[in-house]
Amino acid sequence: MQLSTEHIPVALERTIDLLAPALAGTNPCVIDATLGLGGHAERLLERFTALRLIGIDRDKSALEKAAARLSRFENRVTLVHAVYDQITEVARESGYSAVQGILFDLGVSSMQLDQSERGFAYSHDAPLDMRMDQSRGVSAHEVVNTFSHEELTRILRVYGEEKFASRIAARIIDARKLAPLNSTVTLAELVKESIPAATRRVGGNPAKRTFQALRIYVNNELEVLEHAIPAALELLAINGRMVVLSYQSLEDRIVKQAFTEVTSSEVPHGLPVEPAPAPFHLLTRSSESASDEEIAVNPRAQSVRIRAIERRAA
Repeated sequence: MQLSTEHIPVALERTIDLLAPALAGTNPCVIDATLGLGGHAERLLERFTALRLIGIDRDKSALEKAAARLSRFENRVTLVHAVYDQITEVARESGYSAVQGILFDLGVSSMQLDQSERGFAYSHDAPLDMRMDQSRGVSAHEVVNTFSHEELTRILRVYGEEKFASRIAARIIDARKLAPLNSTVTLAELVKESIPAATRRVGGNPAKRTFQALRIYVNNELEVLEHAIPAALELLAINGRMVVLSYQSLEDRIVKQAFTEVTSSEVPHGLPVEPAPAPFHLLTRSSESASDEEIAVNPRAQSVRIRAIERRAA
């Protein structure tokens, strides 16, 4: 089936190839913990005809679109509205204590970026929102219009790695005294004005880090990920595999640390003790990038970092 050129899943074939050896048995189950529009899920269900798939997404709009896309696999698919750190509960409620494959495709989805009214993109004028689940939680509008200088500075510095965080926060507070900050373009222009001209000339849109920081904070992304990865590892069956696609250093650092902890021996170096085998081993020695060919077709693949891991036999 030809996938939409507007929503090309990142690292599609590499992801499928990494998961494939774990899905060769009888009635395997995969959890797509960040279902999005269902591009990875669709290819998995096409390739593995006995596969059961559980799809999780916090975005109700994405779930509706994925349900339509995957409708021909209806008897093999369970879709759940949840945040992916609830992966253990979702699996159990679906009747699984262990699964053969798990996929995380982190960050904002192509659908969320393309729907300008969601407020994720600084290139489209839209209300400030940035919630992946618009039915709950604090919005970016509330953050920029009510949080203190100290709080805003911390968010921009920690989640956006923005070295001009304090200047941007001060400019936000000055601007909102005159009128509420309601739109993405207004915020993006304000950020641009806060950054020295020499810095603005390099590194892409100067609002990128601020928008990333607000999105991560609003959706509690890093804290959710810190809980989700260890929980997902516990869910993997023997010889089960997990693939994680991340798009910025903060996410990738969390994944790398979690993978390192379960693939390293606990015996200190130099002691005369035979270490027990680590319960997992890495399928990618370090993070992998997308190929130049894929990036040429799908520019959103440019920043992806791919990591994969497998549970060893006892």
